[in-house]
Amino acid sequence: MRTVGLLHPGEMGASIGAALRRAGVPVLWVSAGRGPATRRRGQAADLTDAGTLPELVARSQVVVSVCPPHAAVQVAGTVAALGFRGIYVDANAVAPTTARALGAVVEQAGGRFVDGDLIGGPVRPGGATRLYLSGPAAGEVALLFAPTDLEAVALGDDVAAASALKMCYAAWTKGTSALLLAVRAAAGAYGVEAALLAEWERTQPGLAARSQAAAGTAGKAWRFAGEMDQVAACFAEVGLPDGFARAAAELYRRLAPLKDVEGDPPLGEVLGRVRARHETPGS
Repeated sequence: MRTVGLLHPGEMGASIGAALRRAGVPVLWVSAGRGPATRRRGQAADLTDAGTLPELVARSQVVVSVCPPHAAVQVAGTVAALGFRGIYVDANAVAPTTARALGAVVEQAGGRFVDGDLIGGPVRPGGATRLYLSGPAAGEVALLFAPTDLEAVALGDDVAAASALKMCYAAWTKGTSALLLAVRAAAGAYGVEAALLAEWERTQPGLAARSQAAAGTAGKAWRFAGEMDQVAACFAEVGLPDGFARAAAELYRRLAPLKDVEGDPPLGEVLGRVRARHETPGS
């Protein structure tokens, strides 16, 4: 039974660790430098505290990284610098170019790299969350997760295929959410929001509800900004316009201050932050 080192047990990471533990897989995490909320999640998921990162690396045969996109390179570099020679799974929302760079860092240190792509919410029994995997060792990692509640799908040997899939998926889900918020904000600035909602009700039923749901994700916008930057890099690599994703990243950066707000912030507050400096034209 391989021991898995989990970096780090946020909401998604802790759910992955809990799924592995329910299947009997030993899972380590690192309490050093982590806050009370992370400690509570680690305990609730039945994870074993390795104390420090060097201890986790020394005791793990597989390391799974689940962190904000902007931290993925730093986390991989730190693990590689500790001489990790097992399988490193980067399950973060990064562009294919970033995934390949991560793979080079891991493999130069003697480890094996697997690109990962999580689609769906936190893992739960009977849920539908999927972990897409790619790279020569993807099949081994898929077998590790086979008895868990997380569906693992090996895409083949292309080391960046999982990240490419994630970027294309997120470009639609998070990109359209950002567009809907921008449209609502623009309509409000021009004083035609009520008329727009009435027209949506007649010809685009469901869009009003979708825009309301998009506002409900504002607490995670600080993560989405970096993810959309990665989507932009993904598009640019294959010669496609990347402005869609860069605009979405800017919108999510405007919402980043809502990170620590309790519950879903009111739609009006979200749209006000989206509008930022421009409340009304000509003001």
